[in-house]
Amino acid sequence: MKKILLILISVITLNSQSMAYEEANYEVVKENKNYEIRKYSDRLVVETNSTQGNGFRKLFNYISGNNDQKEEIKMTVPVTQEIKNGNMTMQFYLPSKFNKDNTPKPSNSEIEILTIEGGYYAVIKYSGRSSDKNFSKNKEILEKELKKDNVTILSPPIRASYNSPFTLPILKRNEVMYRVDL
Repeated sequence: MKKILLILISVITLNSQSMAYEEANYEVVKENKNYEIRKYSDRLVVETNSTQGNGFRKLFNYISGNNDQKEEIKMTVPVTQEIKNGNMTMQFYLPSKFNKDNTPKPSNSEIEILTIEGGYYAVIKYSGRSSDKNFSKNKEILEKELKKDNVTILSPPIRASYNSPFTLPILKRNEVMYRVDL
């Protein structure tokens, strides 16, 4: 039984490594045992309102070729969610080869192409399911740590997910992020 479990874990680990996605570039500028502060450059995203739970499908259709150039676009990580103007939004980061001039226009009017302004983000990592409960628990931990360290929070919390829904919870990488002032 142990041997089967080890083989299964090896296959899953190798599979998740072989399906590596491009990740938004950042530089860690401060790190402690609880969180890190990253410096990001501007990032291009496609975004949609996800209040009815279909945000992922709309964005996935866009990168699957539902755009004016019928171009398939590689998936990147993380997939982020945040509240804007009282609505839950979801963002897919676009691969670094894209800019405002060469990005295919969405066919769906509910999808926007936006630039997320670079800056400093405080981040706490956690594994497990990307549930509201896990997110809230880690959001509270990060808020408490930032307040204790006198770091000013500039944005609502951002939920970042890095793995497919088929990844075992123990192997998942999730994050809570806040834009901060340094």
